[in-house]
Amino acid sequence: MMKILVIGGFLGSGKTTTVLRLGRDFSNAGKKVAIIVNEIGEVGIDGDVISKYGLQTTELTSGCICCSLKVNMKTTISLLMKDYKPDILLIEPTGIAFPQIIRNEINLMDLKDVSIQPLVTLIDGSRFKQLMKEVKHFAMRQIIDAEVLGINKLDLVEKIRIPIIEASVQQLNPKARVVLLSATYEDEHWHEFVKLLFGEGAEEILSEKRDTELKTTIPGIQMVDRATGEPVEYDMNSINASGVTSYATEYNIGDVSTDNARSVVRNLIETIKAEVTKSSPEFVGHIKLFMESETDTVKANLTAFDKDVTYELIPLGNAHSRKLKILSAVSNIKRDRLISIVNDAVEDNLRAVNISFAHNSHAHQETS
Repeated sequence: MMKILVIGGFLGSGKTTTVLRLGRDFSNAGKKVAIIVNEIGEVGIDGDVISKYGLQTTELTSGCICCSLKVNMKTTISLLMKDYKPDILLIEPTGIAFPQIIRNEINLMDLKDVSIQPLVTLIDGSRFKQLMKEVKHFAMRQIIDAEVLGINKLDLVEKIRIPIIEASVQQLNPKARVVLLSATYEDEHWHEFVKLLFGEGAEEILSEKRDTELKTTIPGIQMVDRATGEPVEYDMNSINASGVTSYATEYNIGDVSTDNARSVVRNLIETIKAEVTKSSPEFVGHIKLFMESETDTVKANLTAFDKDVTYELIPLGNAHSRKLKILSAVSNIKRDRLISIVNDAVEDNLRAVNISFAHNSHAHQETS
């Protein structure tokens, strides 16, 4: 019996870290784990990162998995079941997807020998106030649809604010189980989370009768298009509903040492942050950079205007070429401005340190 778990949440909520942690935990326990990640646009980043940890990944790009990739998703799951036969399939949608729609689509596939686990939405506790300000209706929809709500990045939240956030989230979705969580730590919160998803708690939740229709648990909550003020239908394209503009791109680059790659990535993401803030002073979203050096991959993440950039060093493995990949998904900014910021920052920074580059052309997903 293959277990399928969909882990959703807004951009930068910690989905990839959580999926990696679950994948490693179950792999270490002797289970076969497969992961489907979904990126915005044609350039995948998280799939590369997860693959570097030795986990089987199938990456779906070209948009939002719940809007444009339903057929491809069915084919992908069917092939994974046939050729890989995983015990556990983890699905990480893009942060501007509606995970409930994805879960409903899987239900409609009528897959044999499959158990669908409780729907998870992760919430970045350190950005909860900003999310409710910048992308309120979209974030609320993700919260309302979930069966398990993980208030993540607990280590970055002031202790006095934790019960306030917990109460607010529970009020938005009284029927969901709320779990405090820090996916980077091995503690009682993590064990409670895993037990809830795959142990007795999960069985208890799944035994309840559930509709496949998309319904809110609080009457009267309605998403509104911030540009027109008109109500947004639930079955519309989630990318359009999010109010987030995205741009993903990729460069082939020449050889670079790990130290130089770290310096370039640091300067590059700080440049992008400064320029994006000029156009969207209180932006939320996710800006991810992924640069391959001679021996390692340097990864950088930024999730909001007032957050620090986080960095990670990942062993490269066997790669015959070097790439720089960027995914930028930002609230309240024009697409042409975002493209200009990213491309200019990359090319100026690479030229400054004499790193050769060639810009790969992709058909990017347009959102605004």
